[in-house]
Amino acid sequence: MKIVFTGGGTGGHFYPIIAVAQKVNQIIDRENIIGAKLYYFSSDPYDKELLFENRLIYEEVKTGKLRTYFSFKNFVDIFKIFFGTINAIFKIFSIYPDVIFGKGGYDSFPVLFAARILNIPIIIHESDSAPGRVNKWAGSFAKKIAISFPETAQCFIKNNDAKDNKQSPSLNKIACTGQPMRTGLEYPENHEQSFEYFKLESDLPVILVLGGSLGAELINNTVLDGLPRLLKNYQIIHQTGIKNFQSVTQRAEVVINQNPDPSLTPQESINYKSRYTPIPFLNLLKIKMAAGAATIIISRAGSSLFEFAAWGIPSILIPITNSNDDHQRKNAFNYARAGACSVIEEANLTANILIAEIERITNNKTSLEKMSKNAKAFYKPNAAQKIAQALMDIALSHEN
Repeated sequence: MKIVFTGGGTGGHFYPIIAVAQKVNQIIDRENIIGAKLYYFSSDPYDKELLFENRLIYEEVKTGKLRTYFSFKNFVDIFKIFFGTINAIFKIFSIYPDVIFGKGGYDSFPVLFAARILNIPIIIHESDSAPGRVNKWAGSFAKKIAISFPETAQCFIKNNDAKDNKQSPSLNKIACTGQPMRTGLEYPENHEQSFEYFKLESDLPVILVLGGSLGAELINNTVLDGLPRLLKNYQIIHQTGIKNFQSVTQRAEVVINQNPDPSLTPQESINYKSRYTPIPFLNLLKIKMAAGAATIIISRAGSSLFEFAAWGIPSILIPITNSNDDHQRKNAFNYARAGACSVIEEANLTANILIAEIERITNNKTSLEKMSKNAKAFYKPNAAQKIAQALMDIALSHEN
């Protein structure tokens, strides 16, 4: 039995693949399936250690990206896509997997195209309210389509099906599974342990700032602008992004030193600095610790919002303005309609507005508890298990 996983080279694609692979491995071990092989096809391994831990064999397939705006890179990338697709066809043919799982992103196109040519069944998963171009195309021939937002189903239903009130074939193959999450990530660490881990003050609320593994420059800058005011009443755990870590920490030190509160003694000023914890990247342990400590989360509106829902932590989402098909904005407002978050659009984002929204939510205990309850209600558990079981069912039936 052979299963291929493929997706774009971002954490939003990679980690759900790992989550599903973990559950597939559990089924393989439980059922004592001999000779099973799992593969990960992409232009970059993203995290070699995680691939090794989850018994995923990495196969490199380089490709290009066709941008929706004019760029000379598009002319070069057409050839990258062509040769990447030829490479994928040969590699997939040599392996000839029983089923392929596609998470979306331009890195997945060559493999899914190869699956189409070679008539290999595929299952895709779409995390966003509006599917990306590759997933939208693949949805026309996918055997199963898993989605995280119920609203996404309409994007995969053919126009003629949408006019028919009866259950259409395209609708029947769609399942709202929720977002696959890595084993253990859905459960934050103990509150007291988390405070001890980050050496936090027990009587102050904690703001967790997340900009993704690459960071978010706009969010970083806004938080730094409001740092002197925020540190009077809050503690901050700030994932800056690896590339931004040095510049953010240097600027934060300058901001804190140049904007002292005159009412504070020198010793109290030192404590001020200890209330700000910048971290380049939160691994599994650190993100669980940070979630255990957090009172509120500030973040973009990608697939990570499902983690906030699982944790039951209220959030303020700042969607990227120019995301594909405006999917981050749609994600944010779909989540906001569930009563689990507040949304600030980029055009309106200032330090004053952000601080006012943080205070509005955290200073109202009833509102905070209601948002937490709504977040937990939004979360759909066992998504990875459901997708893994569907992959195994197809793989085993195809094998026979």
